[in-house]
Amino acid sequence: MCIAVPAEVIEIREGNIGIVDYGDLQQEVRLDLVDVKVGDFVLVHVGFAIQKISREEGLKTREIFRQVYAAMQESD
Repeated sequence: MCIAVPAEVIEIREGNIGIVDYGDLQQEVRLDLVDVKVGDFVLVHVGFAIQKISREEGLKTREIFRQVYAAMQESD
């Protein structure tokens, strides 16, 4: 199974490189597959933004990931 993680595009650099923010982590990703601007939310898989999503969907999904991670930490 493959998982794509929602992130906000916070910077676009030359060569279709974007800096995205996952909430508490920033990372360089390739933007070759999507047409985005700063402030857009994307789904990121293996270093590539693969789909643009709404801000609402991105924040909602990010919160779900945070809750799942917190539950996993509690069960340890």
